[in-house]
Parts: sequence; C-alpha cells; structure tokens
Amino acid sequence: MSSADAAEQEQEQEQKRAAAAAYDYEADPRWADYWSNVLVPPHLASRPDVIAHFKRKFYQRYIDHDLVVEPMPSTGSAQPSRPDLRSSSSSPSNDNLRARNSGGATSRSAPPPPQPRTQTDSAANPLRFDARTIHFSINAWVFVVAGLGMLPILPKHLADRACKLSLLGMILSSGYSLYSTYGKPRAWNMPAIQAWLQSVLATKDFIRLMFSLMLFTSQLHLKIAALPVFCWALDHVARFLRRNFARSSFYRTYLEEPCLWVETNNTTLSLLSSNAEIALGFLLIISLFSWRRSIIQTFMYWQVLKLMYHAPVTSSYHQSAWAKIGRMVNPYIHRYAPFLQTPISAIQRWWFR
Repeated sequence: MSSADAAEQEQEQEQKRAAAAAYDYEADPRWADYWSNVLVPPHLASRPDVIAHFKRKFYQRYIDHDLVVEPMPSTGSAQPSRPDLRSSSSSPSNDNLRARNSGGATSRSAPPPPQPRTQTDSAANPLRFDARTIHFSINAWVFVVAGLGMLPILPKHLADRACKLSLLGMILSSGYSLYSTYGKPRAWNMPAIQAWLQSVLATKDFIRLMFSLMLFTSQLHLKIAALPVFCWALDHVARFLRRNFARSSFYRTYLEEPCLWVETNNTTLSLLSSNAEIALGFLLIISLFSWRRSIIQTFMYWQVLKLMYHAPVTSSYHQSAWAKIGRMVNPYIHRYAPFLQTPISAIQRWWFR
C-alpha cells in the first residue's frame, strides 16, 4: 500500500471517528440497552476515555462497520457484555468439574478470580457518586428552577432570577457533559483547538451550551428562554429515572407514567423547544429597537439558530418549524410586500450556505 493510500485511509478514519463522536447516543434507544449490558468496574465506569471507547464500539456495531476501533489500554477488567461474561464464567466450572473427576486435584487448584461488579450492583445502588449521577443532579436542579421561572404567579423579579439560574445550570450541565465525553483539546494551539471544535461543533451538548451562554449574558429577561432548557432537563431526568430506578416502588407508583409519557412524546417536546428557540430569535430582532439592544449578540444567536438548522441532532425539528413558518408567511409576503423577496433571498443564501 502506497503512502498516499495510507494517508487517505487515515483521513477517512479521522472523519469516521469525528462522526462517531458527534453521534447523538442519548437519542438512540439501542445505546441505553448496550451501555446497560456493559460490565465495567465502578472505578472505570465514569472515565471519559472508557465511555468514549464503548461509544465507538457501539457506533461500529450499529452505524458504521468500517470504523476501526483501537483496543482500549489494559486499565482494568471491562467485559463487553453479559453474554461474554457468561461464556467466560463457564470455564472455571468446567475446569473444576474436570479437576474433581481427576481425583484430589481440587484442593490444589487456585480459587477463581473475583468477578467485577455486575449491573445488579448499580441497580441496587443507583445513586453512586459518578459522572452520570452528577449530570443528573444538575439537570434535576435545572428542571425545578426552569419550571419555577415559567410560573405566571411568580413575581417578575423572582421569575427573571429563576430563568437566569436555569440558564446557568444548563451551561454547567452542557459543559460538564462535553468535558466528560470529549475531554479537552490535546494541546492549546490553534490546530488542536480547531480539531476539537470540529468534533464537538454539531453535538447536542455544544449547541445547548452556546444557546444558554447567549441568553445568560443577555440583558433581556425573556421567560420563553426557560422553555427549551426545561424541555432538555425534563428529557434527561426522565431517561435517568427510567434507567436507574425501574425497580424502585416509589418510581413505579408515582414516576413511571410521567417518565413514560416524556419518552413517548419526545418528538413533541423537541418541536416545542425548536419553536421557542426560533421565537427567541425574532424577539431578539425586535429588541434591536429598544435601549437594551445588542447587535453582536443577536447576530451570534442567529448563528446558533443556523447551526441548529444544519446540525443532525436538531435539523429535523428546526427544518419542520421553519417550513411551517414559510407556509404561513410566504403568501402574505407575495401579496402585500413583494419588495421583501429580494432581501429574503439574500438572507436565505446566507442561511443555506
């Protein structure tokens, strides 16, 4: 194989690894089932490199079979799934049986090595202090604060503060998730930072981080900003509860039906969140005529909306919302304001670029 072919294959694998890193695993129900069957020792379960390794293996198995997954360094016992554990655990039994049949050899055989903690251990203690529990705690706090911020009976100054706190919580949640999943740039120089940004740019956590950061630093106090944050936190909390508290009697009595409703209506919640995000963009344009206007912040937020329109994790919901807006507005523009077609065409060229 020539050096050019090797370089081309390496570049192709880099693209595949970037696509695997940007894949929305939480939205794929197969990932939850796959990860629940991965037997990882407790001291390794929260390590970002271990989680990223098994995400690449999942991506190779279900999405792209051509992705090459390098073997994980030997950092401890991490069995890939329960069937592998059963097949490996049958070997000591057969060895003991052959030892008993040979007569007297059982006393000289070494005891079997201790098995790693299985999934039942985590089910018995679902609130282990690991990365996923910390992430859940932040999102639960965001869910409560965002819900309070949207209550119409709350005084305005308290509602504004609750909305700001919910945005701050989502900044912490998204930043923590980005760091836990993708780590940090390999080096603090421009090529390494650009490579890291390309791997996280289209991810759900990066988009949420930018959205929350834009609105948290804004001088405007818009209650509708808490709606997308509320939907994101609600979805995460419901998924975590269904995955870790399914055997709890309290969960089965009070929380199972609400969590099931959230999971089955995930598309409705995503569409609601997308409409709120687009409405915020128009409200920021209207705010340009007020004393609290910020032209740079409004332009940056519309860049985030453009990213949401093109990113695979949010594109379907945003494209559906924009198509509905176009069907409602275009007939009135053609009839009453045809002079707007030229600037709208210029904006569309920028939008689809």
